Amino acid sequence: MSSAKAAKASSKITSMSSASVSGMLRSVAALAILGLLAACSTPPTALTPPNATAGKSTPSLGEPRSSETESPPQRNRQVLLRERSRWVAADWSELPGWGEDRASELWPALLQGCVRPAPGWAEVCAQARMEAPQNDAEASLWLMQHLRPYRVESLEGEGQGLLTGYFEPQLEAKRRPQGSFQVPVHAAPADLQQRRPYFTRQQIESEPQLRARLRKHELAFLDDPLDLLVLQIQGSGRLRISAPDGSEQWVRMAFSGHNDQPYQSVGKALIERGELRPGEASWPQIRDWLRRNPLRASEVLWSNPRYVFFREEPLGDPNKGPRGAQGVPLTPGRSVAVDRASIPYGTPLWLDSLDPLSLQPLRRLAMAQDTGSAITGAVRADYFWGWGREAEAQAGRMKNPLRLWALWPMGNAP
Repeated sequence: MSSAKAAKASSKITSMSSASVSGMLRSVAALAILGLLAACSTPPTALTPPNATAGKSTPSLGEPRSSETESPPQRNRQVLLRERSRWVAADWSELPGWGEDRASELWPALLQGCVRPAPGWAEVCAQARMEAPQNDAEASLWLMQHLRPYRVESLEGEGQGLLTGYFEPQLEAKRRPQGSFQVPVHAAPADLQQRRPYFTRQQIESEPQLRARLRKHELAFLDDPLDLLVLQIQGSGRLRISAPDGSEQWVRMAFSGHNDQPYQSVGKALIERGELRPGEASWPQIRDWLRRNPLRASEVLWSNPRYVFFREEPLGDPNKGPRGAQGVPLTPGRSVAVDRASIPYGTPLWLDSLDPLSLQPLRRLAMAQDTGSAITGAVRADYFWGWGREAEAQAGRMKNPLRLWALWPMGNAP
């Protein structure tokens, strides 16, 4: 399908009013449009291993501004520049797999993002609240009517990056040390801001005087030091706290600060020690190695000096994830963490990557609603899988190439 035909089809979509046809006719029209795009799309090029330089930090360029690219394939396309990325205007037909996702599943995450909308989103969010789609086709059509796709690239033009995964651990805990539950989860100490950097993980866990000072900041106790590390890396978690009388309480541990020490990968440390081969350092394999080598567990865990502190919150609705950096609850499978200097919070994205287990294409809509210290660069995202062991297994194996398209309101520059 030529670009001219794609643009013509897109203009027809834009001018269509969703209120001008009945629900059935809208569904038929959406299916027809999506079928046309799928039939006419150029087959997407295969993803290749991420470029080692993709996502490299670049100096700030100030406010985003428009320009035009010079290379023939991109001539006359609008380009929006951000601090660490450039957005190149695209046709819907260029999004690999567009129309095949369950687009209506995005709506709860989209409406969550609209609680704290990005600049330029107020009108679109108001329409999204009033025009909830009835099915996937209507949802895709609505997005095509109100938004425009932009391919996200690095400032140097690199369009491929990296997709990793994260999750919310769901763990058993006790209020007091009991049996195997001897690993404390700490609240932030009073002197955390005065001492920078704060003590290392090894110091906190091994020095008797420091452990005694932090005793009054103990919130709960876990039975596995790796669970604490996982909780700290993910930044939040759910604890089911059992009391001696048999009662149970679910709480959420939310990020409250860290010791300002550098983060070091435990998986990388095991690879460097020759204990795991490259490509083997997933969370299930790290957990298995530590269980087989309990006497060396502290040595390996202390290779990461970063230590995270928490605050306790009521779990509230168990079907909602923790609050991300946008300040709204994360939605499993529909929220991602991004580099805010590349993509504003509240931006819908089209992801083109690979499923971590099947290695089949993973092409779906997601909302940029969180960030992380390791999530830097233009084409970089961390996919929120949800909570529990299955989410842990999926997230721990996800490290795949990624291409991104940002969907932005027509007529508004991000």
